[in-house]
Amino acid sequence: MPTRFVLILPLLLGAALLPANPPPSAQASAVPSPAKQIAKLTGPGSINDTEARFQLKATDLGILWDNGSGEILTAFGDSYGSGWTGPGGGVGDPATIDWRCNLLFRSKDRNLADGMTLDSAAEDRPGHAKQFLDCKKVDRDEHTVIPTAGISVGNRQYVQYMSVNYWGPAGSWFTNYSGFAYSDDNGETWTKDPGARWQNTPEWDNNFQMTALVRNNGYVYMVGTPNGRFGNAHLARVPERQVLSKKAWRYWDGKTWSTNESAAAPIAIGPVSEVSVQWNAHVGKWLMMYLDEQRASVVLRSAGSLTGPWSGEQVVVRGTDFPGLYGTYIHPWSSGPDLYFTMSQWDPYNVFLMHTKLTDDGAPTNLVTDPGFEDQPGATPSAPWQLNGRGGVDRTNLGHTGQNNAYLRDSIGAHALQQNVAVRPYHRYRLSAWIRTADNNRDTVLGVRTLHGTTIAKRPGGAHPQYTKVSVEFESGRESLIQLYAGFFGHGQDVWLQLDDVVLEEIR
Repeated sequence: MPTRFVLILPLLLGAALLPANPPPSAQASAVPSPAKQIAKLTGPGSINDTEARFQLKATDLGILWDNGSGEILTAFGDSYGSGWTGPGGGVGDPATIDWRCNLLFRSKDRNLADGMTLDSAAEDRPGHAKQFLDCKKVDRDEHTVIPTAGISVGNRQYVQYMSVNYWGPAGSWFTNYSGFAYSDDNGETWTKDPGARWQNTPEWDNNFQMTALVRNNGYVYMVGTPNGRFGNAHLARVPERQVLSKKAWRYWDGKTWSTNESAAAPIAIGPVSEVSVQWNAHVGKWLMMYLDEQRASVVLRSAGSLTGPWSGEQVVVRGTDFPGLYGTYIHPWSSGPDLYFTMSQWDPYNVFLMHTKLTDDGAPTNLVTDPGFEDQPGATPSAPWQLNGRGGVDRTNLGHTGQNNAYLRDSIGAHALQQNVAVRPYHRYRLSAWIRTADNNRDTVLGVRTLHGTTIAKRPGGAHPQYTKVSVEFESGRESLIQLYAGFFGHGQDVWLQLDDVVLEEIR
């Protein structure tokens, strides 16, 4: 799968929604430790020696699911044999590159601390992993077919896949549709169901082109994103015995389960790509892991319910530590505080097993990402924060807590720091932040507005010579997408404002 561009959408938001009467554990966020690489799973030098055993030298993605019979099934995307030279997909000797659009492997390994053993593969001849879903390999028609999620119900295995029309500029690709295939022989043979498809739109913006699949209380839930790496995440579900019945699927519209697919409300703000979702008993929460392309990091959100609210992002792996990272999928047999997941890297275009430890921070769920600006990489605010006017990031222990804080400074005009956040319609929220200003800054504000710039609520104020906690409460009304902001309006004198520890929480 090709590398992809960073797309800045200053007013793009997602909706994170809260179930009624959430359990106490839903009140806090799962916090990951910095991830470590456990083992290379595929390609030359891997613990599975896949080139010699299965003629697999290079591949991407590593989608994991429990087959219900004591094995983990792993689906890979575009895969290549001995003629692959890299870097990235599709590079090598056409005569010997042995391109297969997808592959399927099995593992019984429960000791993940030293890696994940791949025991067998679906093969078309001894020692050769086969393409298990057919694809045309015709650019601008069906270039490839890549699995994006898998799940078992009873003895049947389901894979959801995307039919890729063509690869666009770096960071984008365009799909014909996503669909379900099923297998009743543990992945040896598969049938694509032509009735269980989500056709893409002429604008290439259908919300269920790449997915994660989970089972819960008799339903299969599908977390979907558009093609590419720039979309929000949306939610759908179906009774688990009706997975292949397209008409039986229902879509979360922010308040209820609707038959109208286009009514699906975002549950998490983009950019979300190659998303993986699983329940984690240790922290008592659902976990959502994906690549945030804007931040060049793999991130984690947590929630007490699949409908939300999903916490702000927590960084798990940084692209500065693992260049070209993407495609992270949680291992279903992770247990206790240990979270294992697969991760791809564009160069060497192979899949690795990674590990992080989870803790519960005990604090109320904060919908704001990077609330203290500690993850800001430079002197200018960057995603998920947006700077409107003049300002930057202080990195010299001037904050309310931690090392960093953000600031605004100028003499005239409006200046603000803002972030797009998801809320549940018709619920009350409290936005708070710690603010310090110049003595002569008499026109400051902390507020919330719609995507169209209409003010929902604001707390105007004057100067705050010392860090002061400023709060404003509001009802979201019918909005599921809002923008929070803090700033000032200059009146001709040099003034400044420092901002730190921003929190947005639902009031119960």
